[in-house]
Amino acid sequence: MTTRRKFTREFKLKAVELSYQRENIKELSSELNIRPEVLYRWRSEFATLEGGSFPGNGRKKMTEEESELEKLRKELADVRMERDILKKAVGIFSKSDGRYSNS
Repeated sequence: MTTRRKFTREFKLKAVELSYQRENIKELSSELNIRPEVLYRWRSEFATLEGGSFPGNGRKKMTEEESELEKLRKELADVRMERDILKKAVGIFSKSDGRYSNS
């Protein structure tokens, strides 16, 4: 069984920086003991997200707007769930069978 290697953010950033300075990425990847595909993926991620790239610990890579949108979606889902619970409670307590009222 092979174990998955974890690289620090600093290592990834330095590897990306070196990949732009060097011409032969395959050679660089063998020196760093990583696959060339991994280095290309890191370069792509850095090119699209720059400061937000390589957050670590399985966190999603999101822009500020995307994280705000996710927060608002989560809040909306919570509010909808609360509303549905309250609707059911009102339905239960407003039944006219007399079980829940003082009549």
